[in-house]
Amino acid sequence: MNAFTQLKDLVMPLPTAVKGFSLSPSAQSPRLFELTFTKATIEAFCVAVAEWPVQALEYKSFLRFRFAKILDDLCGNSLRPVLLNALMDRATGGLLIKQEALNDVAQADDMVKFSTAVAHLLGRSNFDAMSGQFYARFVVENVDNSDSYLRQPHRVMELHNDGTFVDQITDYVLMMKIDEQNIEGGNSLILHLDDWEDRHAFFHHPLARRVMRWTAPPSKRVDTDVFHSIFDVDAEGRPTIRYIDQFVQPKDFDEGNWLTDLSISLEGSKQKLSVPVPVGCFLLINNLYWLHGRDRFTPHPGLRRELMRQRGYFSYPKLGHQQGQ
Repeated sequence: MNAFTQLKDLVMPLPTAVKGFSLSPSAQSPRLFELTFTKATIEAFCVAVAEWPVQALEYKSFLRFRFAKILDDLCGNSLRPVLLNALMDRATGGLLIKQEALNDVAQADDMVKFSTAVAHLLGRSNFDAMSGQFYARFVVENVDNSDSYLRQPHRVMELHNDGTFVDQITDYVLMMKIDEQNIEGGNSLILHLDDWEDRHAFFHHPLARRVMRWTAPPSKRVDTDVFHSIFDVDAEGRPTIRYIDQFVQPKDFDEGNWLTDLSISLEGSKQKLSVPVPVGCFLLINNLYWLHGRDRFTPHPGLRRELMRQRGYFSYPKLGHQQGQ
């Protein structure tokens, strides 16, 4: 199947042709597109934004949108409609963004600039309390003593959504690989909600729409609990999900056991995709119907992976995409 013909005109009219990048189905699933920028496009982008350091993006939020415009202009204004239509289509909603010009940790600032430009063609990235910025960089190493699974290398990081413990709309999640050394394993794991075998049973359970309490450990720097149900619906009545096993606080026996069953079901799904992400590349997914996690790493004393994330909201009409989330 031709990936471009698979796209629908949901938000913006699609271009008749694309410039500066290519679009193809991923090796893992027709739900996940692979969007690959040419080396010339990324090099031209880096030159065009070289006058602004990353600190300027941190201090002047409007510059993030100018970076987005510069990248879209280099692509003949064909990038923005492709990104928006892909991310907001229930049938897909996921992209593996690839390029070959930035592949070394010494280019990390340019990676932040590039990913910021892509994200701000969709909407705006939220404040991340863990870093105090609109993005967060963090490192996974062979030994970890943190208070969440985020940096623990030798166990599977279970499937979850982002933004579950903050009072922010989190439509998209961007997860970029900045560096890795002595790495074996650790692929990204993702699951589309509509492919989950037990979705119908859990979505129609009496506890599916019960409001629950969500709290976070100290490393997240969020000291206020939030309250919401795990499942909601979009305007067409289709399920959406906001879930993470570490931070939901069941109030009683029934909630605790139902949540345990839900976790076992998600982790046991045969529809999970294992996606390798090269350095300088990133996954960009719709957060309300894709769950994500990470496979375990093979132990190595020199193991190191540096990641960068952004998560935010679409600044376009949702077209029934979400309701109450």
